[in-house]
Amino acid sequence: MTATTDGSTGATLPSRAAAASDTTLTTPETAGVQEAAARAARRATDFLLATQDAQGWWKGDLETNVTMDAEDLLLRQFLGILEEEIAQAAAKFIRGEQREDGTWATFYGGPGELSTTVEAYVALRLAGDAPDAPHMAKASAWIRERGGIAAARVFTRIWLALFGWWKWEDLPELPPELIYFPTWFPLNIYNFGCWARQTIVPLTIVSAKRPVRPAPFALDELHTDPANPNPPQPLAPVAGWDGVFQRLDKVVRGYRKVAVRRLRKAAMNSAARWIIERQENDGCWGGIQPPAVYSVIALHLLGYDLQHPVLREGLASLDRFAVWREDGARMIEACQSPVWDTCLATIALVDAGLPVDHPQLVKAADWMLGEEIVRPGDWAVRRPQLPPGGWAFEFHNDNYPDIDDTAEVALALRRVRHHDPERVDKAIGRAVRWNLGMQSKNGAWGAFDVDNTSPFPNRLPFCDFGEVIDPPSADVTAHVVEMLAAEGLAHDPRTRRGIEWLLAEQEPDGSWFGRWGVNYIYGTGSVVPALTAAGLPGSHPAIRRAVAWLESVQNDDGGWGEDLRSYKYAKEWSGRGASTASQTAWALMALLAAGEKESKAVERGVQWLAETQREDGTWDEPYFTGTGFPWDFSINYHLYRQVFPLTALGRYLHGDPFERNLLARKPVSGTKVS
Repeated sequence: MTATTDGSTGATLPSRAAAASDTTLTTPETAGVQEAAARAARRATDFLLATQDAQGWWKGDLETNVTMDAEDLLLRQFLGILEEEIAQAAAKFIRGEQREDGTWATFYGGPGELSTTVEAYVALRLAGDAPDAPHMAKASAWIRERGGIAAARVFTRIWLALFGWWKWEDLPELPPELIYFPTWFPLNIYNFGCWARQTIVPLTIVSAKRPVRPAPFALDELHTDPANPNPPQPLAPVAGWDGVFQRLDKVVRGYRKVAVRRLRKAAMNSAARWIIERQENDGCWGGIQPPAVYSVIALHLLGYDLQHPVLREGLASLDRFAVWREDGARMIEACQSPVWDTCLATIALVDAGLPVDHPQLVKAADWMLGEEIVRPGDWAVRRPQLPPGGWAFEFHNDNYPDIDDTAEVALALRRVRHHDPERVDKAIGRAVRWNLGMQSKNGAWGAFDVDNTSPFPNRLPFCDFGEVIDPPSADVTAHVVEMLAAEGLAHDPRTRRGIEWLLAEQEPDGSWFGRWGVNYIYGTGSVVPALTAAGLPGSHPAIRRAVAWLESVQNDDGGWGEDLRSYKYAKEWSGRGASTASQTAWALMALLAAGEKESKAVERGVQWLAETQREDGTWDEPYFTGTGFPWDFSINYHLYRQVFPLTALGRYLHGDPFERNLLARKPVSGTKVS
């Protein structure tokens, strides 16, 4: 038996091949489950193949919440370009998402959320809904009961301030001079995660300009006391960080009164250049909606008219975020996920047994190879000597490739028998080198940046919504470790540091936190396959704890599910929720990697997937299982319900891709990183 050494424990580990079970006991009951799984996998494969774009990519709808739709209408109203057709189509979608109590939630089945409800209500007013209409009166009453507009988050009140529905003086200050802070200085823009950085830079211009467009109506019904809409609130104690930053905000407000006009103008112009330099080829910014809308507003305030190429293309890119439904409703995607969806679909199809040289797989590989980013982006601020080589999440986001997509694309490309293997090897070599170079100090990986862990950005009064930093996470780290193992680097010291970090991050109950998917099931479903791919046997204590946890949270129907409330109430909701296809698949992927194919838990999970599949090969999944910001911003990736169940069924039927030698590779050339 060949053996390797686990750097975290000093224990001798059997190799992957030696650890694999070479005996399978088949019973009539098991045979029935396998037959059902094979039938489900065939139908799911047919569906995926039929939905591939002619260019080679897949993309499912990316559903979030109605703030995207509300802010799109507010933007168009601010710019004076709101069309009746768009207003009514958006209103139809927004009305359809309203809950029985008159509120709007941020995820399917979730509780009403104040800021989301405020923005949805205002959007419906823009579309012509009367404030005394029953659905509107119910919403406004609920808003008042929760403290009114004054209790809404800062970003909601910024949108209202654009129309005089809120005072700019009652918002935290965000000076454009921030653009001049050096990278070593606290609160410089590179201390923020890339999504926050791209949003904050244009907002510094908006904050400095404080524009107000004529309001088409009043919003007195959304205040607890219209005569005193923003009653004073006591400051937090100065002994805590919140108190310190609240007082810092007062200092910055004072600075506004004495700011040198020429310096402020220069700062806004520098911010504008920063924004324009980061506009993508399709006109968008970062491939996501929030930076795009604020960038358009900021540049327009600086004198760019709507026919200027920058703004014209920016607005056109936002139109491409619109999904027009059959009933005439118009939904805005916060982002689009073709690279992510394509690599996951490729992995699913190969693991389900599609020939590795299938023409549609080769076409997908060709498309992914064409999406490789080989120029530096903002990540190079922290890694100036690192050669580029990665993939982004979206169609166009060359400035921000991400570590997660890069790892998964490499895993997908390695599965396909391409007609130009040298091209594939070189692309994967660049990806491996780039991902290794993006490792953080603690041995783990974040999504976009290195060591993006400053504690200060989250403390700003301005940042009261979602994550604004990008620290390493277990799910991203796991995907990188799995990719490195596939490239023969499982025992590279840098890979072992990642494994050590993962083992240290395991929760006491045996699960792992999921940053970019919901939640502990996603984290565990990501980490266990990575650890076993890197050589940890199924008997390793960490793997056994994970298996025990997954078995303990399996639902009575045989599936797995986890509600987004686990981000806020982990003790009550960790691993708990209605069964979903994607989360059941994540649990199965972990259990199968741990060597549990013959277990009752796996059999019941596979049976649940087979029984809940529709005749057309799809699964129904209204629940949100993707994460933008834990708790604050949730995502329903419409392709998750397809790719992950197919991956799990394929691995149940055909075995682990490492055991099948799909990913048994020697280190590729070009992976050495100094």
